[in-house]
Amino acid sequence: MRTTNDGSGAPAGYVEVTPVGAGVEVRLGTPSGELSLTCTPERARELAHALGLAADEADSVRTADPVTVRADELRRGDVRDGERAMTVDGVRAEGATVHITWKSGAGRSWTQLYDADARITLRRRGR
Repeated sequence: MRTTNDGSGAPAGYVEVTPVGAGVEVRLGTPSGELSLTCTPERARELAHALGLAADEADSVRTADPVTVRADELRRGDVRDGERAMTVDGVRAEGATVHITWKSGAGRSWTQLYDADARITLRRRGR
């Protein structure tokens, strides 16, 4: 597979993905040079998945305005607005306190406690 992106008027670069023996080679070409990465098929699938998630995130940021909700209205899949993407992985309410489990783009998870009426700004609402 070879793709180019020259719709911006900038010099075209390319992405080539080819099988190489028992691995997969990804070559990126730019006007300043070329980068080559060879990985296992499993890692290539992980890379493809990560690229897809990042593309979805970029699309949602570009097309949606942030929305602010109460902590007790958060739901799984909501993405917090900010410098780094944090996705709601779980919500548990205990009276006036809400336990929110966040997951980072790198796969780390942690839980934070909020007052139920705390305002949280979201980049994107989950489905």
